[in-house]
Order: sequence, then C-alpha cells, then structure tokens
Amino acid sequence: MRKVVAGLWAGLWEGVTGPRTITVPCTVEIEQSFDSLHAHAVPEGIMLRPGDRVVVNAAPAGIAYGQSTSYETTATIYRAGPLTRLWTEISAFAELTELYHCGFEPKEYTA
Repeated sequence: MRKVVAGLWAGLWEGVTGPRTITVPCTVEIEQSFDSLHAHAVPEGIMLRPGDRVVVNAAPAGIAYGQSTSYETTATIYRAGPLTRLWTEISAFAELTELYHCGFEPKEYTA
C-alpha cells in the first residue's frame, strides 16, 4: 500500500514540477588560444531555470593550445526543485548586492 501511495505522490509531484532529469542535444564550443580560453555548452530545445545543473556527456578532456573546436553531443539536465530554485534566486540577489558595496566608499587620504 505504501509503495502505491508513494508512486502516486511521485507521479503527482513530477506532473507539477516536470521531469527531474532530461537528456537533450547539446553544442559544445571550446577554444584555447592567446586571445581566448573558453568552453561553452549550449543545450538545445530547453529553457534552463535557476538552480538547474547541466552535465555534458562525452566531453573531451582538453584541446591543444591554439585550437578551436565545436562538436555535437548530449547533455543531461538535472532540474532543481522549487525550494532550490528559490534559494538560488535569493542567494544570487544577495551576491549581486555585494557588488554595490565596493567602489562607493570615499578614499582615505593620508597627509
């Protein structure tokens, strides 16, 4: 009986919040050169929300210096629950307000 109730509850919860993990196609761009050092992973066909985690499947360990590459792979999206999304938004706002604090204090001059 408990398993039936737990299964119904899990199904209802997933119906409200959506599936917890989703695998989607992903474009990965990596560059390592004098001008730039970056790696961008762009999941296709899905809107990321605050607190979601993206794990790129079959990502290369690295590329040689002076190269730039782009390839297609898959990514697994781990959806954040409502409380995690709320916490992420609150903590991001708090970190943003820390930026307001620096640079607006008068300098102390020593004579």
